[in-house]
Amino acid sequence: MTDTVENAQTTAAETPATTPLTIGVDAYLSPEYARAEADLLWSKVWQQVGRIEEIPKVGDYLTYEIMDDSIIITRTGPDSADGTASLRAYHNVCSHRGRRLVDRAPGEHEARGSCRAFVCGFHGWTYDLEGNNTWAAEKEDWPTGLTDKRTRLTPVQVDTWGGWVWINMDPDAEPLRQYLEPAATLLDPFGLQNMRYRWRKWLVFDCNWKVALEAFMETYHVPYTHPEFRKFGTFLGWSRYQGRHSNIGYDAPKGMEENQAKLRIADGPDARLSTIELQNFTWENANTNTTRTLVDAAERLTDELPEGTPPGEVLRHWLASAKKDDANRGVVWPEVDPEVIAKSGTAWQIFPNFQIGHALNNMLCYSARPYGDDPDKCIFEAAVYELFPEGEEPETKWEYTPEDDPGWRTVLPQDFSNMAAVQKGMKARGFTGPKPNPYRERSIVNLHHNLAMYMGTGAPTDLD
Repeated sequence: MTDTVENAQTTAAETPATTPLTIGVDAYLSPEYARAEADLLWSKVWQQVGRIEEIPKVGDYLTYEIMDDSIIITRTGPDSADGTASLRAYHNVCSHRGRRLVDRAPGEHEARGSCRAFVCGFHGWTYDLEGNNTWAAEKEDWPTGLTDKRTRLTPVQVDTWGGWVWINMDPDAEPLRQYLEPAATLLDPFGLQNMRYRWRKWLVFDCNWKVALEAFMETYHVPYTHPEFRKFGTFLGWSRYQGRHSNIGYDAPKGMEENQAKLRIADGPDARLSTIELQNFTWENANTNTTRTLVDAAERLTDELPEGTPPGEVLRHWLASAKKDDANRGVVWPEVDPEVIAKSGTAWQIFPNFQIGHALNNMLCYSARPYGDDPDKCIFEAAVYELFPEGEEPETKWEYTPEDDPGWRTVLPQDFSNMAAVQKGMKARGFTGPKPNPYRERSIVNLHHNLAMYMGTGAPTDLD
């Protein structure tokens, strides 16, 4: 194991529960706070905007919108010798009169396409893929002032990690890799860049973006929001500060450290039977956090292992069997040190608005961002990724899926009911502010500690 990984693991070491804290409601409810986020938060942070494979050819582009800002991300050349993608990002606005260069169709998640140049639909001003203004109608009418600097598209920082494209509107922002640590080092061994979408859905939801994310930033809710999982175990876990970020994982008995991770076996008198049932339930009712290969390997456990096999052996046999099955169809799992698997947990909350729920051959990711400057609405996204044989990745797109659509299955709608109810409940005169669990919900406290550093207000305070 490298020194870098060892250092990253040190930062993830278990720490005692924090002092009980409470959080004010302005960050969730205040229109003034919501408007201030545009300048103080969203213009300063790195944001995940899409996958590299979505823009594979020179001239391919997609757009990303956050409040009043729209960003074009485009491929300007083939990958370099070291595999670095040749990408550029610009504010999606013509330098002439401010018209957006690329329009997102109503109801679409983003605009996307391919072109050799961006042409303004108002007066035809034209820009190449490097952002240079290459043509302006009757340019000779400007005897002075229409310099290259004033007419080119305003650049936005863009970089890649984990297979995602990230942007930052702050020209003085720290490098992406530095911003992402220690998450990047602990997640690199999982090879997230090799995964592809299995499905992806989005909707406009009636809650603040923080309420949406916080619904998935802890395991404290699982036995109560999802009581059907109780038969498979407690599903309670830890939460750790990681600088700007945080991560969560399951509590696990000594000698079963791997069971802190996403791919875990179920509790019960016979771990074989309970794991079969858990895998099938998850596949049918959530279609997340597992794959068909994992389900099939689980269903063979009673044939391949005798009754009374210890849970740790069941876990290791199940994963080894699924790994072999995937290899036979051309899917190679990454080799990750068991200690890294345990330390990395089940999910990372990347500040401010992206969650990576990683596993060895699949992941579940959530993101949320404001819907305009309305504090009571957000754009919520959920996506499942998987390792596929090369060339067999399914074709997917962002599907607008209302909260009552059966495509969400049965588990996620239980979370949705909390999100809407929390947004309403926090407006009640009798509510005195969130009081996160000092052990299991540290990730929520950490989010607001970091928000306060950007916003200048709203830091959690002592509950006493």
